[in-house]
Amino acid sequence: MQLYFQNAGSARRALSMLLPGLLLLASVSGCSMMPSWASVSGDKVLGLMRPYRVEVVQGNVLTKELVARIKPGMTRPQVRDALGSPLLTDIFHDDRWDYVFTIRRQGTEPQMRQVVAWFDGDKLRALEAPTDLPTEAEFVASIDTTKLKGNAPKLGLSDAERQAIPKPVRPPAPTPEAVGPVRTYPPLEPQS
Repeated sequence: MQLYFQNAGSARRALSMLLPGLLLLASVSGCSMMPSWASVSGDKVLGLMRPYRVEVVQGNVLTKELVARIKPGMTRPQVRDALGSPLLTDIFHDDRWDYVFTIRRQGTEPQMRQVVAWFDGDKLRALEAPTDLPTEAEFVASIDTTKLKGNAPKLGLSDAERQAIPKPVRPPAPTPEAVGPVRTYPPLEPQS
């Protein structure tokens, strides 16, 4: 009996050391044996479903309203307060701040914009911005993926509809009924 347990223990140890290696080998070899019909074509896997892609937003959202606030002669802290910290600054080109914005979101077109602020010392000399910057409303509409299908539901009532609503009728408060026999008690103090 003792010999059986010694051999079984060594077999278990050998199997426990061999099993992780076999699993690793099977997982690595499985990558090269993927059939061509199971590959990702375009955005769809097997031509049926789209995998989830992480939304990547980098940089500062710059709109026409934000860029319109920036005027030549503003100081670096004023520009930073209005536009945020620049995404790129270079120690070799201290007179240039790059504001780059990119967004990739499912269901919408990827967007990329670049605005460059040029400085003379501490004062803003010029701001290079593309002419096609969106307004804030246009930007929000461009990333909105919750577009309603069909007619939008009506969210408010007109004055005529409010007047047509019947007023709630409150029932009169019920009078409490006496429960059980009514008792009378003699006075506590003698009456004179």
